[in-house]
Amino acid sequence: MAPGTGARLIPAGPLPTIAVSFCGEPQMSIVNPPCLENILSRLSPPQIQLYRSVAFSRQFGLPFELRKGFCASQRSQVIKPFLLADIGEGIRECEIIQWFVEPEARVEEWDKLCEVQSDKASVEITSRFAGVIKKLHYEAGDMAKVGKPLLDIDIESDVNEQDLAALTGSTSGEESQAQANDVTKVSGIVPLPSKENNGETNSKNSRARDGIVEQDGAISEMSRPKGKYASLATPAVRHLTKELNVDIQEVHGTGKDGRVLKEDVYQFAKQRDAGDVRATQTSASSSVDTEQAENIVPLSNTQFHMFKAMTKSLSKPHFLYADEIDFTGLSELRSRLNKGLAKSPLNDVGKLSFLPFIIKAMSLALQSYPMLNARVDEDAETGKPVLVHRSQHNIGVAIDTPSGLLVPVIRNVSSLNVLSIAAELIRLQSLAASGKLSTRDLSGGTITLSNIGSIGGTYVSPVIVEKEVAILGVGRMRTIPAFGEAGQVIAKQVCNFSWSADHRVIDGATMARAAEVVKGFVEDPDSMVIHLR
Repeated sequence: MAPGTGARLIPAGPLPTIAVSFCGEPQMSIVNPPCLENILSRLSPPQIQLYRSVAFSRQFGLPFELRKGFCASQRSQVIKPFLLADIGEGIRECEIIQWFVEPEARVEEWDKLCEVQSDKASVEITSRFAGVIKKLHYEAGDMAKVGKPLLDIDIESDVNEQDLAALTGSTSGEESQAQANDVTKVSGIVPLPSKENNGETNSKNSRARDGIVEQDGAISEMSRPKGKYASLATPAVRHLTKELNVDIQEVHGTGKDGRVLKEDVYQFAKQRDAGDVRATQTSASSSVDTEQAENIVPLSNTQFHMFKAMTKSLSKPHFLYADEIDFTGLSELRSRLNKGLAKSPLNDVGKLSFLPFIIKAMSLALQSYPMLNARVDEDAETGKPVLVHRSQHNIGVAIDTPSGLLVPVIRNVSSLNVLSIAAELIRLQSLAASGKLSTRDLSGGTITLSNIGSIGGTYVSPVIVEKEVAILGVGRMRTIPAFGEAGQVIAKQVCNFSWSADHRVIDGATMARAAEVVKGFVEDPDSMVIHLR
């Protein structure tokens, strides 16, 4: 472009008024720009040729790239905060696991924005609108508050007031004014300088704007801070960082837009390990008597939820009831059933464990002792605590996962047979291992079973889960010598059941009688058949 012909168009206030400035010439304010004659009459022939050579919008006769900055209607460019919606179960904050977008990235409706992890499940947040991401309010690993801005999005198409309210929530007059000021800042609209400081202000604005056409046609570039887009790394890279114990935010990414690649992780780990070796050698040679080192490790989201839940649960007066259960008959029945399932699996179940039988036995006992399926309401309208009995037997099963202890729920066990319980248990265990349990999978439990024996341990003193009054802990099964009916020594398979109950509402006799019902069904599993519905 020849000198003296570079054009820069700047809005001159909130009304549809446009200032036209050409290199080396003062700015000219033109009101009602649809009248092209007013513009063309002030331009020299080279400038008119430049003006007509660009594709103009229908409304103001301006290039499409600049249309947003000159539209008199605020609705054509709305930059609004995207609030983190309430995902239920009283959750007030979520951890940002990863971002799927970055600033200045364009998104369409239903595109994934980020993945968040609550104290119960991970959820992918999607966009309800098409637009351009302007700002991320959190980095990966930060805790986001429900109802607070998650990101800022530039909604470039017309949207109605109801959609905007759903996106941002209601705001007061002061908040609306503040958001309008934010729109002006983010959109890049620069007001005309006053006559007194025209040259100085125009120079500062020209240097300060990002993404606005300068007099020489150059566009300013944004710096890329270290680790800013680390959360955009692929799952394979994130898995590698866990294996090598690397904080991805500390790795300098060499990929596109600063993304962390596998090579970056390997290089970081190599340099770190080399530094650790040198530090160890120096420490060993300097002194043997060193001070105790302490490393502060923040709790994960799952650990923090467990911290709060168990602290609250232990305020209840627990009492423990334990007994030894003969698993010999159940073990023989299970072996016979598994032989048939090995030949022809049913409901994707090829092998039965002991858990489905125990869960069904618990449900049968709850029919006789519904108090164990209740919850305590301490804030009843009567002013006194009451027991709330629940019709469905939603039995939670504690599962050890890579992210910590989770308790998914098998719903309405009273209407399921052993095979259906086994199929649901397999589904929940698979989702727990991959971190894909939903909020529904993790909520609504009425009583819990903890199978600590699958890891080890004969006895356990389990802690009652919130909104429940009892929990069963199952120890490991073992073979012991015992006397048969004729006095001979035989091998017997036994397992210890440990119950914890809320002693405020469950007395020892009730717990013992209910435990005996469960014991009877487990030791004589054939008796379950006549009680199945």
